[in-house]
Amino acid sequence: MKAAVYEDIERIVVKDIPKPSCPKDGILVRVEACGICGGDIRNYFQGLKDGIKNQVMGHEIGGIVEEAADGVRFKAGDRVATAPDISCGECYYCKRGLVNLCLNHRMLGTHVQGGFAQYIALPGYVLKRGFVEKVPDRLTYIQAAFAEKVAGVYACQERCKVSLGDTVVIIGDGPVGCLHSEIAKARGAKRVIVLGMDRISFVGRFPADEVLDNRDSEGAVKRVLELTEGIGADVVICALPVTSVQLQALRMVRKRGTVVIYGGAPKDDRRMTSLDSNLIHYNEITVIGSFSYPFCGLQDALSQIEQGNVSVEKYVTKEIPLEQLTQGMMEMRDGRALNIIVRPWLGRE
Repeated sequence: MKAAVYEDIERIVVKDIPKPSCPKDGILVRVEACGICGGDIRNYFQGLKDGIKNQVMGHEIGGIVEEAADGVRFKAGDRVATAPDISCGECYYCKRGLVNLCLNHRMLGTHVQGGFAQYIALPGYVLKRGFVEKVPDRLTYIQAAFAEKVAGVYACQERCKVSLGDTVVIIGDGPVGCLHSEIAKARGAKRVIVLGMDRISFVGRFPADEVLDNRDSEGAVKRVLELTEGIGADVVICALPVTSVQLQALRMVRKRGTVVIYGGAPKDDRRMTSLDSNLIHYNEITVIGSFSYPFCGLQDALSQIEQGNVSVEKYVTKEIPLEQLTQGMMEMRDGRALNIIVRPWLGRE
């Protein structure tokens, strides 16, 4: 089969590798669509976890079961969506239902072959402790592949309790920032304000009430306070991997409001942040992180898409074959594309 193999930092090669066989306790999936994630782009430039090389990345997968072992909950012909996380089921956090915080956390596309290939084998432990769900009949493979992004955003807003009547500020104009605007509106937020820079032109497709150019960060803070009559937002979500906006968020959130740090920063010293502890203390601000989602996360995401709360077609800039994977990563990194879907069979049928 054809696969895009990560060989080393900034080196991905499309080549023939053996087609996997169906695991004795799992399924073999023909990959129809696999989204490019910001984590894929970060790993391409900085390396996979634990120095792993010669691996197929990609974890936002929509596909169809080609073969299934006896006794599993899927059968040949089932359409499925996947998400990356694989928990151990035994650690302190897994036993408390916090599978996203598993101490032995593994991932599709890092520790197990991912979806930038024509086929992926999903063994029993992935079916049991990972995220593999049947796709509703009315959804497309592209919608299935996009569900993983939705899962993280939906779980984040569950955690920070975005509610009816809230004012929500989202810092970030990438696909995740735009998703936060759609989900916040679906949850009943009264006012959604998005701060962006490189991809601000994309934000107009989505239901933000106000879009601000964050290249003028002081002006953006001033405008948020004007819009909230000096009170500030109920929730501010930092939806991009830049720590400098976290201090800005503290200046836009109301007293007893919530600031959410969503998305991993670079693995070098740029991950370090400096927050005004007096603002947090005297204004009783809650600062939380949000990572991944619970076991129901992928099901929740597919339901949100099926209900029409997420307009997947507005996010997809284009679909590309495996050979254009690195080019697609560059386009997303540089802000020339909002989201790109890899179609491993494109041009081959």
